[in-house]
Amino acid sequence: VQLQASGGGLVQAGGSLKLSCVASTRTFSSYAMSWFRQAPGKEREFVAAISWSGGVTDYTDSVKGRFTVFRDNAKNTVYLQMNSLKPEDTADYYCAAAWSQYSGAVFTRAVSYRYWGQGTQVTVSS
Repeated sequence: VQLQASGGGLVQAGGSLKLSCVASTRTFSSYAMSWFRQAPGKEREFVAAISWSGGVTDYTDSVKGRFTVFRDNAKNTVYLQMNSLKPEDTADYYCAAAWSQYSGAVFTRAVSYRYWGQGTQVTVSS
C-alpha cells in the first residue's frame, strides 16, 4: 500500500487547512487510517484515527473540537480538516494505514501501522 499525503501549507493562526491522503490499494475499505505529526525536535505523535467503516474516530486531546478526520472509501482517500489552527500545530503530518478485520477498530499507536505516507508540512504563523 502506498500513501500520498497532500494539502499542507502556510496558514495564519486561526485559519484552516484540509489534508488529503490517497491510498493505492483496491482494499482501502479494509484499512483503519490515521494521521500523526512530528514537529522539529519532537517525537511523532498521534493526531487522529478513523476506522475502516468511518463510524469510529479518535483524536488526541489537543485537537478535539478543531480537527475532523473522515474518509471516502470510493475515492481511497482519508482527510483531516483542521480548523482554528494554532502555532503549536506546526509539524509534518503523516497518514498511516493498518489492515483490520474489525469495522470499528481504531489505532492510536504508531507501531500499529505498517504503511506510511511521505508527510506534508503544515506551518501556522502567529
